[in-house]
Amino acid sequence: MRVLLIHAKEFWFKAHRKAIDEAEEASAPPEGRASNALVVFTTVEKDDANNVDNVTSIAAADIASVASKVGADTIVIYPYAHLSSDLAPPHKAVEALQLLEEKIKEKGVGEVIRAPFGWYKEFYLHCYGHPLSELSRSYQATETKKLRVEKRYYVVTPDGKIYKPDEYLSMANHDFRALIEKEALGKELGEIENPTNVLCSKFGFEWESMSDYGHMRYHPHAALMADAVAEYSWQLARGLGIPVLRVKGTNMFDLSSKPVYEHAALFGDRLYEMSTERKRLVLRYAACHQQFAMLKDYILSYKDLPLGMFEVADSYRLEQSGEVTLCFRLRKFNMPDLHILTKDLAEAVKISERLQKVIHEEARKLGREYYAVYNVTEDFWTNRREELLELIRRDGKPALIALYPAGIYYWVVNVEYHIIDVAGRPREIATFQFDIGNAKRFGIRYVDANNKERYPVIIHTALIGSIERYIYMVFDTAVKNEKEGKTPEIPLWLSPIQVRIIPISPNDPGQRELAEKTATLLEDNLIRVDIDDREISLGKRIRDAGREWIPYIVVIGRREAETGTLNVTIRRTNDRVVLKPDELLLKITEELRGYPRIASPLPRYVSQRPSLTYLERSLDRMLRIIGKEE
Repeated sequence: MRVLLIHAKEFWFKAHRKAIDEAEEASAPPEGRASNALVVFTTVEKDDANNVDNVTSIAAADIASVASKVGADTIVIYPYAHLSSDLAPPHKAVEALQLLEEKIKEKGVGEVIRAPFGWYKEFYLHCYGHPLSELSRSYQATETKKLRVEKRYYVVTPDGKIYKPDEYLSMANHDFRALIEKEALGKELGEIENPTNVLCSKFGFEWESMSDYGHMRYHPHAALMADAVAEYSWQLARGLGIPVLRVKGTNMFDLSSKPVYEHAALFGDRLYEMSTERKRLVLRYAACHQQFAMLKDYILSYKDLPLGMFEVADSYRLEQSGEVTLCFRLRKFNMPDLHILTKDLAEAVKISERLQKVIHEEARKLGREYYAVYNVTEDFWTNRREELLELIRRDGKPALIALYPAGIYYWVVNVEYHIIDVAGRPREIATFQFDIGNAKRFGIRYVDANNKERYPVIIHTALIGSIERYIYMVFDTAVKNEKEGKTPEIPLWLSPIQVRIIPISPNDPGQRELAEKTATLLEDNLIRVDIDDREISLGKRIRDAGREWIPYIVVIGRREAETGTLNVTIRRTNDRVVLKPDELLLKITEELRGYPRIASPLPRYVSQRPSLTYLERSLDRMLRIIGKEE
């Protein structure tokens, strides 16, 4: 808090009109006059917002002391935003000014007047000329108000039995034990070189050194994978059997907006902030702010619910620079964020059955199993235990419960679904939560069957997690398979190049014609295909295709050109089959059923590409980490 103290022989002000929407209300434009007054021009700063009581106590004591020294009869608190560029949100500034007024009055040093906040005002000031007539002060809180949360952990089985975490360890399988030890017992693994991170880099997910920490760049292979996952997440949202609206919005919101500020404050040190002119902005950490800002303007009936809203939101969290992890813990990532408005908690529990089914199915398609951490408030644990058990029964396995005091967050249930990666670390991927606070905070309402306005319960969910974390799980699965002696692969729908055609003699007219014909047939059906027409050995071209993990490698020689057939190697099974072009199309089309089709991000001909260094990196480091030789 910054103040300019003026001992004035005479001071007068008059408010004319509101300068901001959050201005204090008044029945008529306020006016004030004082003689022999200590005028306190006051700016409430950002850091004051979470320490209002402490900083106003310090300021009130000092201001009262100055008033006594100069012999002022009146103290005038005059809001004045021009002493700092780092301003508190308007609602917090008003709170601080009101509290400052109360605390100065308690000092009993004379009359106290406060000019209204947020108005255009004119004023007249006649300053005395003695040594103490002009002073400036800066006040900082001597204590920091932090949210300290005491959590209690339990393990709850689907049949309703409750255990302390250490009691359940001997009954838990390897993966669930790792989750309990990390989350409930605080066991740390230390620094472990993770081959999954190496694989992320191989496929073009890299740090951008010319940006902030935790920001990635996406080469063509990586960009394609990210786009495919984004589109697939939308397909999953649409397939839930409820109406879902797809939207787009901005990535920054004004912290002077009360609902934005209150919601953002819960994220504490992870807020990613920026300033423009006189505004302090928060970069969104999910799609919440944008979707809620839209939903508050909708006229909704109970007949409209449940209703979903979806966006792939570029999201920002100020993770510690030493903890950012390629593809997993980022400062900038992409969240396929779905919010579902429901009438009440009972409907939210019912709808979540669909979410849980999709969440588990998508992990199992990759051969993975999720283990859940249920963050639950005390009131939900006490009053809705059976509904909580129903959620756990649907998961089909024991869950780790973290019990929180009621009322400190906007949710009552926040479920995190973890895999245990090849480095032995729990990694949260998918999630859903029941939000009972933000509808009221943002003004989202619906009219019930009795024509009464009500606030919906909002389900937040990322069915497959953030785009980058889902891809992390895909890569981690590939490394896991490699460790187990299986062929590592990327699912066909997600493979940057799905088919590579290699004519043995690229300049042979017959081979080139069949290669072109096949590539056109596949491209016309949005299958990603390229032709390796480089003048290098066949062995090196086949090896390069294998190192890119291309699912289907087609070799065309003189015999294939004469018969119109294709010699196809299938990576997943290592089978070699002879197919006609339309048979290959049919086989791939069937395998892609239910998945998005996205065009290739690269030229058709490998010879036309620049040197893509990320593809030229060998797998030696990854294989060394997992104890295998190439």
